[in-house]
Amino acid sequence: MDVIQYLADGFGTALIWYNLIFAFVGVLIGTAVGVLPGIGPMSGVALLIPVTASITGNLPPEQAATSAIILLAGVYYGAMYGGSTTSILLNTPGESSSVVTTLDGYQMAKNGRAGSALSIAAIGSFVAGIFTLIALVALATPLSNVALKFGPAEYFSLMLLGLGAVSGLAGKSVTKALIMTIMGLLVGTIGIDSVSGIARFTFNQPWLYQGIEFLTIAVGLFALGEVFKTILEKDSEDTQAAAIKNLYPTKAELKQSAAPIARGSLLGFFIGILPGAGATLASFFSYLFEKKISKNPEKFGKGAIEGVAAPESANNAASGGAMIPLLTLGIPGSGTTAILMGAFMMYNVQPGPLLFDNHPEVAWGLIASMFVGNVMLLVLNLPLVRVFAKIIQTPKKYLIPIIIAISIFGVYAVQVSVNDLLLLIFCGLVGYFLGKNDYPIAPLVLGVVLGPMLENNLRRALTISNGDFTPFFTRPLSLVFLLMTVLWLIIPVLMKLKGKTVVINEEA
Repeated sequence: MDVIQYLADGFGTALIWYNLIFAFVGVLIGTAVGVLPGIGPMSGVALLIPVTASITGNLPPEQAATSAIILLAGVYYGAMYGGSTTSILLNTPGESSSVVTTLDGYQMAKNGRAGSALSIAAIGSFVAGIFTLIALVALATPLSNVALKFGPAEYFSLMLLGLGAVSGLAGKSVTKALIMTIMGLLVGTIGIDSVSGIARFTFNQPWLYQGIEFLTIAVGLFALGEVFKTILEKDSEDTQAAAIKNLYPTKAELKQSAAPIARGSLLGFFIGILPGAGATLASFFSYLFEKKISKNPEKFGKGAIEGVAAPESANNAASGGAMIPLLTLGIPGSGTTAILMGAFMMYNVQPGPLLFDNHPEVAWGLIASMFVGNVMLLVLNLPLVRVFAKIIQTPKKYLIPIIIAISIFGVYAVQVSVNDLLLLIFCGLVGYFLGKNDYPIAPLVLGVVLGPMLENNLRRALTISNGDFTPFFTRPLSLVFLLMTVLWLIIPVLMKLKGKTVVINEEA
């Protein structure tokens, strides 16, 4: 009964007129971010954090945090809807989790069934979104209660699992992913040590005493990194989309899609809960599963509606599932949820087991707004498909200056520091070179976010045990998390050594 009351209060918060506007703006921008190839949800969310800080400045702290997170979460799950549009019309994934949709979606578009493919993608995304939110409501309180029993040793091991999971399945090389994770952890140590008061890696520069601002790193690596890539590689070709004829699917297509949508939602949700797995992996597995159980597997890759319905449902379900460890355990399972966690902490809201007790307005307001946002996305995506198809054709010469302006003004408005602007440009160049050489950026961001918490919990655990490391291995949950971390890192390496293909998560 308490959960229903909390959810009712959440809807009370989500349905306030300005929060409805924030949700609408979030899902609209999210869809556009998903539609525009190359931007992706990580860049979109990172880019809008400083904007939300400016527009919620006049609200009380708790309301400002709620409204900002509602908008940023809208961008996240909205991008999952939008990514299918470019996959189907251009054979170009808007973000990595829509790669699989290109296989059958583009074939359908070439056969004059683009409208059916886009509609099924939107319907599948909506069903998956609502399913995961119901599961989130059901699991939020029990998981938070379990997490409250965690000690510092369990938290340290759980955060290590989060880092290990993202490193084990990110990019094309586990070694490169681990290098990026360590880099993130090192960046997280810059500043005054909160325990000893000693300055670390500051090189006597006063502006480094408070540490490197997470926002500057995220916006630089993702948003400006893409800008430098477009400029330096002269990637300025404008795109032409397939024509949309019939906008809605037939009854037969709806019937064919129903079971794949249900299976994709279920599979995607459970994969999404796992740290590091994410939407990309969910869409791959869902597609392979549908092909495996199909009576006519040969039609996959030639325009099978199931090949659009299942992965699109799975990637949306996974993005909803990824919110569960973030909100209940304080562990981001992907690059985008790491950036969202950074946004929470900017507003002095700590995700984790105490979130639902200390900040119920933020937690339940966000969950309720995701219900509202999914309805908005369905209403937006079906009638406005042709409009979003036009957005795809936005010339890059107009898009790049807008991204640069938002990045610079946004970071300066939050930090009011020229040094941070110089660091922003440096991070943009670093982001470009990392991407060019196949170094995944998500583990670095996760390292920056989780690093300080990892260190604090390690110190607390060692203080309690007088410097003895055995509690990490004698406490059952801590040992389970450590074993899972080792397996998550070793299994992909072993599979590659045996010559097997590992589905890579460049999440997203």
